[in-house]
Amino acid sequence: MQKKTHFRPARLAAGVLAGLLGSVSLLARAEGEISIAQQFGIGYLLLDVVRDQKLIEKHGKEQGIDIQVEWRSISGATAMNEALLAGALDVVSAGVPPMLTMWDRTRGRQNVKAIAALGSLPNYLLSNNPAVKSLDDLGEKDRIAVPAAGVGFQSRTLQIEAAKRYGKERFKRFDDISVSLPHPDATAALTSGGSEVTAHFSSAPFYYQALESPKVRKLISSYDILGGPATFNVLYTTEKFHKDNPKTYRAFYAALAEAERIVKADKPAAAQTYIRVENSKLAPELVEKIVEDEENDFTIVPQRTFIYAEKLHELGVLKNKAASWKDYFFEEAHDAEGS
Repeated sequence: MQKKTHFRPARLAAGVLAGLLGSVSLLARAEGEISIAQQFGIGYLLLDVVRDQKLIEKHGKEQGIDIQVEWRSISGATAMNEALLAGALDVVSAGVPPMLTMWDRTRGRQNVKAIAALGSLPNYLLSNNPAVKSLDDLGEKDRIAVPAAGVGFQSRTLQIEAAKRYGKERFKRFDDISVSLPHPDATAALTSGGSEVTAHFSSAPFYYQALESPKVRKLISSYDILGGPATFNVLYTTEKFHKDNPKTYRAFYAALAEAERIVKADKPAAAQTYIRVENSKLAPELVEKIVEDEENDFTIVPQRTFIYAEKLHELGVLKNKAASWKDYFFEEAHDAEGS
């Protein structure tokens, strides 16, 4: 049965890592074993389909091996990244900017790279402040809720937009009024009012729920900032796992590709898979609406990830400069028309 771990990244990362290290051998895994950590939310639908239909095991048999798959659900990239580098996890998942940070910091050592995208899904910056009509109206008294202030997907996206609007020297303008808050708590604060939170950079399904309130309006989306559909979450691993487990890796990549085809062939069925695997309490109608929304593309092909690599290097967030998106994706993904 899948082990689920909930924690606040900044305070409990060490405890989660210790738990992972205590339950997983640090010796190199043999070919035919894989441990995968995913976060929570509909952005991980492809992994839910892979798990539900045992696609890794299926493609492993086609490679001539029986693969033992371990699934873990962890909220936040900090503990996952530490466990990945320690050898307690094989594959982890997060937004594009956190993955690029890992690629940047491990270059020439563990050489962490992305395996595949998990889909292009927008995030919406929402506000309940009637005086705020655009980003330019956000002031000192406003507070923007994001999952990981200053370093997460949402903050990095806002840094890119701030640099474009106000100049590179002010790229952290929105960091100064951002607070770290999980999406469910931020949604509740925004819709109920009466708290310091007047804005929330929100992912699905939360912005769908928040926009049902007449108090809440959309200011901008990540797609607006990046110029179109763009990858939200990615899967990544170390060079060692990629090199030492070629059959397992190929089976995993093939499983992801098949999951994409399954989702696109029958979106209502995919929505039901999400509800079943995640034991979701969301209304089935809402889940189906999200899966069928044309803005949401559950694809393993990376889209507009290079914008992050390029802009975050320009801002000094990344030390290493990527020549293209293929620099930080393993070669199995290179045949796709990614970006």
